[in-house]
Amino acid sequence: MSDALLLSRYVPRRRLTVREHEVPRARFPAVDAHAHLGRWLSDWDGRPGEWMVPDVPALLAAMDEHNVRSLVNLDGRWGAELEANLARYDAAHPGRFVTFCHVDWAELALPDGDTRLVKSLTESKEAGAGGLKVWKDLGLEVRDGRGEPVLPDDPRLDALWEAAGELDLPVWIHTADPRAFFDPVDERNELLEILLAHPEWSFARPGLPSFERLMDALEAVVGAHPRTTFVAVHGGGNAEDLGWVSRMLDTYPNLHIDIAARLNQLGRQPRATRALMTRHPDRVLFGTDEIPHSGTAYPLHFRFMETDDECFPYSPEEPPPMGRWTISGVHLPDDVLALVYAENARRLLPGLAR
Repeated sequence: MSDALLLSRYVPRRRLTVREHEVPRARFPAVDAHAHLGRWLSDWDGRPGEWMVPDVPALLAAMDEHNVRSLVNLDGRWGAELEANLARYDAAHPGRFVTFCHVDWAELALPDGDTRLVKSLTESKEAGAGGLKVWKDLGLEVRDGRGEPVLPDDPRLDALWEAAGELDLPVWIHTADPRAFFDPVDERNELLEILLAHPEWSFARPGLPSFERLMDALEAVVGAHPRTTFVAVHGGGNAEDLGWVSRMLDTYPNLHIDIAARLNQLGRQPRATRALMTRHPDRVLFGTDEIPHSGTAYPLHFRFMETDDECFPYSPEEPPPMGRWTISGVHLPDDVLALVYAENARRLLPGLAR
């Protein structure tokens, strides 16, 4: 064997002997508060693509198998696309799905863009949307009519955030991305492999706000609109710094978080994660962000939530895609587990089945 070995070819076998538990079903009926079931993420040519879940009965069967009672579909968009999602999921299977709307940020290029956004949100509420989903493009991609970036704390969005509170529509907001995506793509980047595979995921380039600026914008919005409920998805947008997340939850009673797509970060700091969840048991939501959604991610999430297993993979891929480490379970108490699995989501979204 040559002395030189490419890191991409290095896939070591774990030789540690530890306890292993399979957890195929949630201990309590669960709500997956972060799912993508619509068509907009498969839209490549300006027209609606294919449904992310082509077989809804098969999805329902998988949910039942894993003791997942309901899903929050974050792909509703607006207008006819929202109505199509509502008909396919919410109306056809009452209580099993709640679909969120989006707004069209392109409206901000118009002189009355802020008014148009509020009108769109109001119409989506009337159509049956259960909440508003804000993607990370707000802050990283959205531009106004002058070509300037639009961040979540842009004053032109104040009316939208206020309207969400008045309409009793919670806002699931995705701000920024993993911190390493904002670091130079070099030998010191802990997510170097995934950034080399997907260079477009790096935000360490001129013209984009820093990670810290985006977190400041998120805090400014949550603090300025106390009557509006926000769920900062992906571990509050800053799962690498749970001290910051806990401070936010301490400070702003209108803020919640979900754990979607952050097992890699939360599971490598299990004691800090457990402390945050037990300190704020009514402010954390279960979600997976599995794309495409098949239910195969559930047993791993249940193992993370329900056991104290150590040193297990957060992904079936080898090497793991979002950092070369393993995770440990947080073994939540039953009262906390019941809240995180379902009751917190049901409190925020009355349309979910009980």
